[in-house]
Amino acid sequence: MRIYVFTSKTRKNLRAFTDDVSGGKLPPQLGPWRANGAIAADEKSPYRLARNQIEKSINDAGFQLWRNKVKSEEEKVD
Repeated sequence: MRIYVFTSKTRKNLRAFTDDVSGGKLPPQLGPWRANGAIAADEKSPYRLARNQIEKSINDAGFQLWRNKVKSEEEKVD
């Protein structure tokens, strides 16, 4: 399965995976959505997320949402 990666323009750090290149399966109330790229069928998923869980969510719901953790000011390195 080719997986497309999207970012919400209105929800800070909210990301989504879907198998729909247009993002049409993503929840509209959390958008608008901006395409960030794609993950080929033979590639690992980013951020150490389990690809089999991502694919299961996409098969069940059409998408999977996740949040990108933001480092606190103390964790940030200049």
